[in-house]
Amino acid sequence: MNASGLEAFFLPAEPGTRFALFYPAQQVKPRGGVLYVHPFAEEMNKSRRMAALQARAFAAAGYSVLQIDLYGCGDSAGDFGDARWDIWHRDLALAADWLANRVAAPVHLWGLRLGATLALDCWRVQPDRFTSALLWQPVANGEAFATQFLRLAVAGDALREGGGGVTTDSLRRRLSGGESIEVAGYTLAPALLSDIDKLRLSDYTLTGAPMHWLEVRGGTATGPSTAAQRVITDWQAKGMNATIEAVNGDSFWATQEIVDAPALVQASMRCYERLVQ
Repeated sequence: MNASGLEAFFLPAEPGTRFALFYPAQQVKPRGGVLYVHPFAEEMNKSRRMAALQARAFAAAGYSVLQIDLYGCGDSAGDFGDARWDIWHRDLALAADWLANRVAAPVHLWGLRLGATLALDCWRVQPDRFTSALLWQPVANGEAFATQFLRLAVAGDALREGGGGVTTDSLRRRLSGGESIEVAGYTLAPALLSDIDKLRLSDYTLTGAPMHWLEVRGGTATGPSTAAQRVITDWQAKGMNATIEAVNGDSFWATQEIVDAPALVQASMRCYERLVQ
């Protein structure tokens, strides 16, 4: 533990252990606990700084934050090629139990990109476990996201001498045949791709559960994207307590250089201030 109270430790899990960071609330009685779910593959590394900035902001406002590296990711046990959606579900259940035991207050979810989608998928399975969800740029369509990820392998092949023959369709055929493939240095297993392909946020139902969707938009774009607004409209039609807000900033999870999105942190804090009113 350092002077700020930050704790780094390994959670016993199956298989292996999970690396975790705990940011304790900077007040005697925490207002709540927040479980952070990181994004997929290299997006996780690109977003570490923003995750730390937000976690510190939450801690300063009285929320204890737990960040966990999922199986096969970061400093946790396992290889990425062995990661599975169901293992990640169990990882979050383990982390939620740890946080609930440590913090005698409501536990909230906070996730980025595919991590936000995973967070909601876990909440859907266990609707009584969490109090709210803060969604940073969630993946609304798993198949579209997976195809975008596969394009990294297509681009890498095109840059190689004699390359250019790889397509997303050919990669999907190899995966359908049971073959794992490498994409931008990450081994992708067919089982994980299959589970990601099935994800559709518009299909989810968590009636009455507070959802706060924050979308980062750069340049002159104003307001949420049409695709994001469509999901929110579907959720609201089901009776879900869902809101959406667009904030200005760069797509820090995908930029070549590490960048900040201060407006996103500010908007997140406004969301949490509304939770305790």
